[in-house]
Amino acid sequence: MTFPTGPSGGAFRARRADHVAISQFVNEGDLVLDVGCGDGQLMQLLQSERGARTRGLEVEQAGVNRCVARGLSVVQGDADNDLPVYPDRAFDVAILSKTIQELARPKFVMGELARIARRVIVSFRNYGHWKVRTALLTTGRVPSLGSSNPDWWSDGARRACSARDLADLAADLGLDITAACAVGGQPADASALKRLNWSAEEIVFVLERHSQ
Repeated sequence: MTFPTGPSGGAFRARRADHVAISQFVNEGDLVLDVGCGDGQLMQLLQSERGARTRGLEVEQAGVNRCVARGLSVVQGDADNDLPVYPDRAFDVAILSKTIQELARPKFVMGELARIARRVIVSFRNYGHWKVRTALLTTGRVPSLGSSNPDWWSDGARRACSARDLADLAADLGLDITAACAVGGQPADASALKRLNWSAEEIVFVLERHSQ
């Protein structure tokens, strides 16, 4: 396996599984906005393996600095407040990779991204997973997902939503789930929602506006 590198020569130590899952839904040449892009791992992957043109929005200055050092186009900004400056349909794709559950205003951000981009791709921890349900039933405690630390506060998610919760939010915003997959699994459509909500710890949704 090869790892993407930036112009500064620094290789990423590993590719996040949700980044790999997201990349399969990005087409060659797509103009992509990565919201909450961190140190730019996903942007670099999409450029090197999908031929995408990428832009990033990141709230932490340290993350912006790391992206810029790798030659990536990133600006500092807060998705909860700064998205209205972007024009309608400015991007082919907008991405939230494990970011939506950390936002103060997830509905606002989702609505803005659906305005800014033709497709919105969201990866998230699924708290409808059977392990979470079993833990709640047997211990009365919410476990963490995607972390070796079992404590509920250790995985970074401020909002513990399930796949069905996110699907309801999408519907409320007039968005269709045009594709979905468990991270590490095969793409499916919205008909797989019940199965994914039970069996997948991490999920990717591809969302688009209802057809007119």
